[in-house]
Amino acid sequence: MTITGKAPRPSTRLATLCGIALLSGCSLAPPYERPTAPIPASYQPSPAAPGAAPDKAQAAAQCMRHPDPRLERLVAAALEHNRDLKIAMARVEEARALNGLQSAARRPAVAFEATSTNPARDNESAHQAGLALSAYELDFFGKAKSLSDAALHEFLATGQAQRTVRVSLIAEVARTYIVERAADARAALARHAVASRRKAVALMDHRLAAGAASPLEVQQAKTLVAAAEAELIEQELSRERAANQLSLLTGYSDAATGPEDARSAPAFGTDAFAAGWGPLQPGLPSELLAARPDIMAAEQRLIAANAQIGAARAAFFPSIRLTALGGVASNDLRSLFTAGSAAWQFVPQLSLPLFDGGRNQSNLDLAKARETIAVADYERTIQIAFREVSDALAGQTLLERDVASRRTLRDLEERRHALALKRYRAGAVGYLDVLDAERSLFAADQALLDAQRGRLENAVTLHRALGGSIGNSLGGCRPASG
Repeated sequence: MTITGKAPRPSTRLATLCGIALLSGCSLAPPYERPTAPIPASYQPSPAAPGAAPDKAQAAAQCMRHPDPRLERLVAAALEHNRDLKIAMARVEEARALNGLQSAARRPAVAFEATSTNPARDNESAHQAGLALSAYELDFFGKAKSLSDAALHEFLATGQAQRTVRVSLIAEVARTYIVERAADARAALARHAVASRRKAVALMDHRLAAGAASPLEVQQAKTLVAAAEAELIEQELSRERAANQLSLLTGYSDAATGPEDARSAPAFGTDAFAAGWGPLQPGLPSELLAARPDIMAAEQRLIAANAQIGAARAAFFPSIRLTALGGVASNDLRSLFTAGSAAWQFVPQLSLPLFDGGRNQSNLDLAKARETIAVADYERTIQIAFREVSDALAGQTLLERDVASRRTLRDLEERRHALALKRYRAGAVGYLDVLDAERSLFAADQALLDAQRGRLENAVTLHRALGGSIGNSLGGCRPASG
């Protein structure tokens, strides 16, 4: 139906637009309710560590600052140059643009149009110009609003996904840094063992020539040299691989290949190095809902899926589209903009679905199924987060005890080695006993470094599991809550 006539008064146009605005905007989307978190109200208690626990101030101070400036540079370079993070940031901008497009669909599109008809025969010419409203759909049943809400929450989910990438990137840089430093420490240990064992082989060769040592003792000493050399090669390879991984994480910037501040950085395995990874108080599991970006992203996707149900329901109802033109019209081009040439055209269109082969019902079923999937994904994300925190909390206590046990074992092996060497020099035992003690001491040193690395990696895992609070530029640790 097309309605044409003279231009209405401004008050009439205003009343019409207000009426349209009041009639549109309702929503058929079901009200959103956050699902109950399917996890216990508190974390499982872990075995208490021996000794007094650090107070809140000490724990916060340990957590907030790491003494190695190179790690700070690595994290800063990764946040600036890492390609995965750049992709995630670009996806946020993509989602922002899609949200803008969907929001624009709720507003009328007005354009200036001008037409001129000059038929070849003697028919009357027609000229018109003015502002045109093209096929604007009135949102009586909230379809456009539901689609706009869905796009908004998809955009918010993408923003949280970008935060997840950022948190994971920081944790991976810290973990790889720990692996590199641990490999450096084990390589230094193996290098020292190779040098001392080569001296022992030279000494044993002289003793063998003098008849004071057996060929078995010489071969045993050479075996220990070969084992230390193999360990050295393995740790140098691990160190190079960790360095290459850091280069990749930092976008091959100068931070990964630049000076390492070896003089100012504390040695791996020392208390000064471990001070940067202090214990954390996890708080309540419910706090994860506001701390973990992956949980918040899953919830935003759930809200978007809920809004899609409203759009699918609205498809069952009539749709009304308006096309209008207001301006001037005349049969004579010369009098187009003279007084009395104002004209308007109004073309409403009503569309009522009668038979669509089940398309609308299938779209509604699809939207409901996707919401069910989104609910399960949200609950699964919460459960995974709870397990990650629980695992890391257990490790925070047990791995600390493991380091203490390994340190005690190492001290015992060191005293055993000194005692065996003293007894050998006194002629009470053979050199095989010294070699056996040296091999056990070397293994205890390796095990201690591995335990220290495991404890530090677990600290990184706990920080990431709690939402990414780790170190200064690494995210900022929150003080312990009590």
